[in-house]
Amino acid sequence: MEVLVKDFIYYMENEQKASVNTVQSYKTDIEHFKEFAEKKRLPSLLNADERFIEAYFRSLKRSGKAPSTISRNAATVRSLYKYAVQSGMIMLNPTTSLKTEKVKKRLPEILTGQEVNKLLGQPTGLDPKGFRDRAALELLYATGVRVSEMIALNVEDVNLESGFITCHGTKKDRIIPLYDAAIRALKNYLENARPQIVANDEERALLVNRSGTRLTRQGFWKIIKRYREKANIEKDITPHTLRHSFATHLLENGADLKSIQEMMGHSDISSTHIYAEAMNKRIKDVYSNSHPRANAR
Repeated sequence: MEVLVKDFIYYMENEQKASVNTVQSYKTDIEHFKEFAEKKRLPSLLNADERFIEAYFRSLKRSGKAPSTISRNAATVRSLYKYAVQSGMIMLNPTTSLKTEKVKKRLPEILTGQEVNKLLGQPTGLDPKGFRDRAALELLYATGVRVSEMIALNVEDVNLESGFITCHGTKKDRIIPLYDAAIRALKNYLENARPQIVANDEERALLVNRSGTRLTRQGFWKIIKRYREKANIEKDITPHTLRHSFATHLLENGADLKSIQEMMGHSDISSTHIYAEAMNKRIKDVYSNSHPRANAR
């Protein structure tokens, strides 16, 4: 059982180049699957058949797991046995006939242009922390990168003279432009703040915390939560909210889906289409609320 799981995780990390978050999700899902197998005294996950797989997913449903959680677990288990077949550990894939409830895609939470301006305008301090926070917020909205990609940026990944950053994704690098306000915020931070808080000259992280080392995901989540409260924005804002807002606002202002896909690092354009759906929904809502005959009977 352990050999299959260990080999699968190694394959996802080193050959498929899956993100840290994806690998962690796989580990969590497989751990639950293993616990069920042990409880049912299955000698090895390689001995699982279709009936066993179906029993596992029935147990998840009975325990009250959300459809989205069950769907994610199904994707993990399918990937695990697809790997087992490809590597010659088993002959038949026991997940071939596995069916799970379709999960309705939730449209992402989007900030209005006014809300973005309010949020980005909050870090007003002329101290190192204020410069850093302004730079981080402007950078995230300017580029739409994932928070994990943003905190992984090094100083050499930013070209202020040409106005772009180089983002190192899991599959390939991508170059993303910066607007003028983001360039100014990064310039102020690099010249007036980072030299004062960086731990030593060998630290290459672009964004550093008060200890002078690389800013963490948790650290940035606290930053964005604090400024949301200061801005009195009722929506629940996460780093991904700025990523979603970046894509939707580009689309609303005439950018094509293919360009947005490339900037966001989506491997499949279907992932980018959700922003078109969000935009269409907003247009319908505006129409329903504004047209004098929209609700006429």
